[in-house]
Amino acid sequence: MEAALFGAGRIGKIHAGNLARQPGVRLRYVVDVDAAAGAALAQQHGARVATAEEVFADKDVRVVVIGSSTDTHADLITRSAAAGKAIFCEKPVDLSVERARKCAAAVQAAGVACLIGFQRRYDPTFNAARQRIDKGEIGDPEMLVVTSRDPGAPPVDYIKRSGGIFRDMLIHDFDIFRWILDDEAATLYATGSVLTDPAVGTAGDIDCTAVTIRTRKGRLCQINTTRRAAYGYDQRFEVLGSKGMLQANNHRPTEVVASTAASVSADLPEHFFLERYRAAYALEMAHFFDALAKGTKVRTSIEDGVKALELADAATTSWREQRIVEL
Repeated sequence: MEAALFGAGRIGKIHAGNLARQPGVRLRYVVDVDAAAGAALAQQHGARVATAEEVFADKDVRVVVIGSSTDTHADLITRSAAAGKAIFCEKPVDLSVERARKCAAAVQAAGVACLIGFQRRYDPTFNAARQRIDKGEIGDPEMLVVTSRDPGAPPVDYIKRSGGIFRDMLIHDFDIFRWILDDEAATLYATGSVLTDPAVGTAGDIDCTAVTIRTRKGRLCQINTTRRAAYGYDQRFEVLGSKGMLQANNHRPTEVVASTAASVSADLPEHFFLERYRAAYALEMAHFFDALAKGTKVRTSIEDGVKALELADAATTSWREQRIVEL
């Protein structure tokens, strides 16, 4: 199966490596505005640099992987769907809910597979927790608490074009909320502050947030996030149910615990998302090609992408207008 990759940056390199490991799959083209980066990645995987027009005109290319900047996603999804190619696209679908909905409509009309890269659903620890919920281990889930903390903020220039913390960072947490509770939001309240860097506020954004969601079934979810955690990448959640609780905790480089007269200590969490979700990215790509081979639905669809973006928009409105938003 022939594939083309848009984007030769950090996430593009991850996807290229995972794609190359899929049996019967070959990376044929790499497209990137940075000619040097595109050429280097293409050479590494035996592919060649191409233009978007070449990719969409080549009928042998059955799959398009989109790891380019967010502002390119909607156009590439729409063009890929029109060309009848299966789509693997990083989150978000777009920064505009309206454009994201149009993308979903185009995908549906074309009848092509489209996976949106919410890699956390593929994390072995998080996925194990969801499976145990499904088996009834803690009864009916009633409350979810999500902690999502980055070790440091991205550059302010990036923040200015990111769409804001709710669309850029919390969109993953909104997807986790929908997935773990298997429910939809009825009301949402979001608040936030600038606590780590005044420049973030100057850019019109916040760097710390607290979100409370009440679901249609009356369940509750709280999400706390920050752009700064001095101890590493803090990614965990707990689900309280009628019969108990499940906790999905951080990953560490090792699970060695040292106990001495002075202290009990363990490794810090993995430093950043590239380390924390290394396995998740690989499993996500394997799932995508497995679903294509079997003709089954992908686990994280474009509809999931739209739903998460709707929640991000609601959170942005709630924060700016200091009110509860009904969905």
